[in-house]
Amino acid sequence: MPLIKPFPGLRPAKGRAEDVLAPPYDVLSRAEAERMVQGRPWSFLHISRAEVDLPEVRDPYAPEVYAKAAGALASLRESGVLEQDPFPCYYVYRIWVDTHVQTGLVAAASVEAYDSGRIKRHEFTRPAKEDDRVRQIDALDAQTGPVLLAYRANGTVDGILARVAEAPPDVSAIAEGGVHHQLWLITDPGIQDSLTRAFNAMPALYVADGHHRSAAASRVAAKRRAANPGHTGDEAYNYFLAVMFPHCEMHIMDYNRVVRDLNGLTKQAFLERLAEAFQVTVSAHPYRPARNGEFGMYLRGQWYRLALKPDRIPRHDPVARLDASLLSDNLLGPVLGIEDLRNDDRIDFVGGIRGRRGLEQPVDSGEMAVAFALFPTSMEDLMAVADAGEVMPPKSTWFEPKLADGLVSHLI
Repeated sequence: MPLIKPFPGLRPAKGRAEDVLAPPYDVLSRAEAERMVQGRPWSFLHISRAEVDLPEVRDPYAPEVYAKAAGALASLRESGVLEQDPFPCYYVYRIWVDTHVQTGLVAAASVEAYDSGRIKRHEFTRPAKEDDRVRQIDALDAQTGPVLLAYRANGTVDGILARVAEAPPDVSAIAEGGVHHQLWLITDPGIQDSLTRAFNAMPALYVADGHHRSAAASRVAAKRRAANPGHTGDEAYNYFLAVMFPHCEMHIMDYNRVVRDLNGLTKQAFLERLAEAFQVTVSAHPYRPARNGEFGMYLRGQWYRLALKPDRIPRHDPVARLDASLLSDNLLGPVLGIEDLRNDDRIDFVGGIRGRRGLEQPVDSGEMAVAFALFPTSMEDLMAVADAGEVMPPKSTWFEPKLADGLVSHLI
């Protein structure tokens, strides 16, 4: 079974991309999604966040939500807003904002390779979120949220993508935040075969974002395989929707932490505890960490620089040396008593795209007591963790710019 293969994508009809494209379903609150669909009847959020059209339903996992999503997808297809390509394609996908540009490939990726570990993971999944994606895929008979994969930069692949992208794009749209999304269809069998062979020669791909989507695709494939006495391995359910970029073009932002209280400590006692592991310095400005082992901290209207003492940074453990681990092991756990980041409601997470104000506002409002700014994880660190078969702490990476939902979907 090939690592990737072309597929006949479901895409916006000519001239309809900007009507359809939407941010990924999991980066918006319900209130934000409801605002974004106002006056946009063809927005993909009617599929990916169908609860926006069910004001009486507050549970995003209610059966009515998945039924509503299926109806919205059918409506967009029947109206001609979405059309399926008549033949299998690869798609070159370029996404750019400001000066950052990344160019990758949209393809169907092998569930078998995912199950065997050739498509490598670095996060645990949460059962409720994984179940949600399973129900969504089953209801739609489609994978509509792409899994973001990385591959180690490859001259053959990158050269092919660059040559294809010299032509005018088949789709060009500007989405929320001024992010440009461009798509080129690859229909030439010779070019498709070259890409398939080049990827088959790679030892691994890496899940960068979309662990719940890929895990759900695996579960749906297993269920459909078991229910199909004529299973051959060529069925569409044996593959999942993926967008693959060279690792050197991907941009990871910081993923920061805010904590509700100081675990019963006064401000002075808290700062004294921190001094056991960190050099603590008052900062006149919002402090953005410049290197591994540094953190910014916002407490009672004041920014601080926290520099972890060098002997506390394990250089040869790919997980323990991550800044998310260093903060947990030296501060969140021993000082603030937060041991389970997945389930402790005293902690929340703020993507770096929200800037310093995203850390200051929760503290200034009194909702949170303290905020921590982290140094971004690198792609090399992510791949080292995955290669070691280890798992990163929750919320360690925030990728920007985000892929668009609705640009290409994979029918199964």
